[in-house]
Amino acid sequence: MLDLVFIAFIGFILLLGLRRPFLWVLLYVYIDILAPQRIGYSIITELQVSLIAFAAAFGGWLLLDRKEGARFTLRQGLMLLLLLYCWWTLQSAQFPESAVTKWDWVWKALLFAIFLPLTITTRARIEALALTLTLSVATIVIGTGMKTVLGGGGYGNLKFFVQDNSGIYESSTLATVAIALIPMVVWFTRYGTIYRPHWTVSAFAIGLIFSSLLIPIGTEARTGLLCIAALAVLLLRYTNKRFLFIAAAGVIGVGALPFLPASYYERMATITEPGGDESASTRVAVWNWTIDYANRNPFGGGFDSYKANSFTYTMPVKEETENTVTIQYREVTDEGRAFHSSIFELLGEQGYPGLMIWLMLHGLGIWQMEKLYRRWKGADDETEAWISPLAAALQMASLIYLVGATFQGIAYQPVMLMIIGLQTGLYSYVTRLDSARDALDHEKTLSPSEKRRRERAAKASGNAPDPGAVTA
Repeated sequence: MLDLVFIAFIGFILLLGLRRPFLWVLLYVYIDILAPQRIGYSIITELQVSLIAFAAAFGGWLLLDRKEGARFTLRQGLMLLLLLYCWWTLQSAQFPESAVTKWDWVWKALLFAIFLPLTITTRARIEALALTLTLSVATIVIGTGMKTVLGGGGYGNLKFFVQDNSGIYESSTLATVAIALIPMVVWFTRYGTIYRPHWTVSAFAIGLIFSSLLIPIGTEARTGLLCIAALAVLLLRYTNKRFLFIAAAGVIGVGALPFLPASYYERMATITEPGGDESASTRVAVWNWTIDYANRNPFGGGFDSYKANSFTYTMPVKEETENTVTIQYREVTDEGRAFHSSIFELLGEQGYPGLMIWLMLHGLGIWQMEKLYRRWKGADDETEAWISPLAAALQMASLIYLVGATFQGIAYQPVMLMIIGLQTGLYSYVTRLDSARDALDHEKTLSPSEKRRRERAAKASGNAPDPGAVTA
């Protein structure tokens, strides 16, 4: 039955896309995030729904969609450069078979992120993409939050829609993405036009934010706690009553302590004592190995080059006997351990050039969103007031992601690459809007004779300006 519901919904959107091909772009976003083909049980598992939506999104834009305002930007160029560089390192990958497996999904994620800004050329499309992305993640977050409340949490024990600890369904990844999207959820309660601001929208947003904050608790993901802390610090910039905000956050945090399981306290305690946790100690050892590996292989070893690592480190082990606690040091030998950091993932797989491209990609996005935030801050007109808050929300999403990515190998996480595409599309759209406004302001300063001369020239060339070109 579940399979038929998914198939009927996907088929319905494919039909609607014949009139509105942009819907096929949104359909691929939904399928790529939620992965219904992995949730179903029979028919849908045999269908290549992701490939169908992928082809429809590209084909619909090429053949049916209007392309006014589409432009290729610097950030798209950086993503294309990273894509080509990954393909180049693939040719000499140290572990060819596993490298090809990772390449099979990385190139699709990067290519779609490059393509995405070309399709979101209006405010309505920008909002539709942001809403589809948020609600697709919310589907997973709400279900996970409910299981946490009902007592189904625990590190490695919380069950999602699929029995596969990969992609967004990996606990730390879901915690990072859920917290990163909270500012965007708040944005919809004030500036949404698809679902206008209303008490029902606000009630749903509050529930979704609460569920998002439960993800790090239910999964006991240490990275999630760091992301919550990063969100709290970032929000200080946008509140006028900072001391009240800090006090309220402290009260909420203290009030939640009695409801947290003992296993959560034990796991979070390893953040301050990484040397006493084998997982944390392994990460430090892997990072040291990766630096040495990159120095020997400055262009990287291709995807999954971590499989070459092997190291021995000393870790303290506590032993309790009645009322006595003794600490003994023992050597631990490990090999083939994942990078557990996007920075070291890029460094080990793509070397210093790949890491620099990746850092430039994210750094440029943060700077562009800051530029939009400051440029449009305080705008009163309804057609412009939404820009600055959305830029701030997207900037916070990137910064929270980077905090989480420091401790996870999620450099090519598809949801965050879609966020980059959304940022790029917003910046391109607003740049065109700004250019049109400057042109209009300049037009007002022209003398009557100069205006007549320009009108005659425009008519003669057949290029009369379209004042509504960028306002849709």
